[in-house]
Amino acid sequence: MQGHDSQGVRLNDQPVSDREAQEAVGTDTPTAANPPRGGLLRPRGQTGQAELDDELRRDRLLAGLTLIAGLGLIIALPFALKAGSEFFLPLTAALVIAIALVPVLEWLERHRLPSPAAALICVLLFLIAANVALASIVVPAWGWAQILPERIDQIQANISPLIDFYSNLQNFVNKLIRNVASAPPVPETSLAAAQPPRSLFDLFTTSAPSALLEMFFAILIIFFFLSGWTRLRRKAITSRSSFDGAMATARVIQDVVDDTSAYIGTITVINLSLGLIVAGALGAIGMPTPLMWGGIVALLNYIPYLGPIVAAILIAVGGLMTFTDLWWALLPAAVMVGAHLIEANLITPTIVGHRLTINPILILISLSFWGWVWGTPGALLAVPLLIIIQTVVEAAGSPDIAGFLFEHGTLVNDPAREENNVSGSSPYSG
Repeated sequence: MQGHDSQGVRLNDQPVSDREAQEAVGTDTPTAANPPRGGLLRPRGQTGQAELDDELRRDRLLAGLTLIAGLGLIIALPFALKAGSEFFLPLTAALVIAIALVPVLEWLERHRLPSPAAALICVLLFLIAANVALASIVVPAWGWAQILPERIDQIQANISPLIDFYSNLQNFVNKLIRNVASAPPVPETSLAAAQPPRSLFDLFTTSAPSALLEMFFAILIIFFFLSGWTRLRRKAITSRSSFDGAMATARVIQDVVDDTSAYIGTITVINLSLGLIVAGALGAIGMPTPLMWGGIVALLNYIPYLGPIVAAILIAVGGLMTFTDLWWALLPAAVMVGAHLIEANLITPTIVGHRLTINPILILISLSFWGWVWGTPGALLAVPLLIIIQTVVEAAGSPDIAGFLFEHGTLVNDPAREENNVSGSSPYSG
């Protein structure tokens, strides 16, 4: 044929090779030496769409692996926390207490105190508060526990009018009393030897070695966390690679400290006020050790919903052990319930406001979870931990699980992709 010879293609009557011909007509032209990718030619629009499809499939695969790993972590985490409670419980409690003490630390540092000295003052203040609570609650409670077996007959006599209406309950109480009465008497020597701890020092010396190590470990965590707080925060912010990342990190750290310390500080003031009011009212009606009952009310009021119920039951038992008339014996519990209703429905919403409002369902889930993992200490830590987790999740952004499962998403809200889907150019359209 004209224009061809054994040397290849002729351009302008000059023989050229296949490579030179390809370079002359453009590198995108397919030849035998350079076939198109995929074996087929695609228009530019289809090529871009194919790349978007490949990218979306890759992102969905990574999102699926991330979701599976996250579910596995969520399932395994509570069992790990429960099995390692000797380590995780004092660590978590110490971190929560330390975060709550950060505003005090920063106030002391603003008055030109060095960080170690400010941290030591914060730890001493916490230990003093814990010692006062121990002395006002544990020591009198120990005395009530000692006289409880002697007051069972009085409790039964007080509640006998109510038991008459419930014969089944009467049989149950009689069986319980017979079991208590048939129990072997406790030797006097053991009663004399068992003395309640009257201070933190007594608690340290009378505790088991493991409990002693846990308390000492928690105190050290609080001190070193506070002493290195300023340096730790500065390093976390300055280590970001961008200004936006540094600002986001600073905002999250500040929000966690502000929200946690504001909740614990505000609730502590409210609970102490409630406890003092209940103690004054119980002292006015002749209830013994009113400060102990006020301390119990203040402590259990940290546990939403369940704590006040337990406090009312304990005060009702104390009233039945103290007074002989049924209605007078139930008056202390009624006083406590009335004070709590005023506090929970009027004072706390007014003081706390909407800034620290938390979904009640999340509170119940947190109480159930941490109470199951760590018991009563976990229930006391449930709300502060919920505030910390909720603050971090709101800053980091929650994964779009529904979008991944039902809308072919990738666990991340992508505004560009959503706009593309709305305009009808979704990678899965057609």
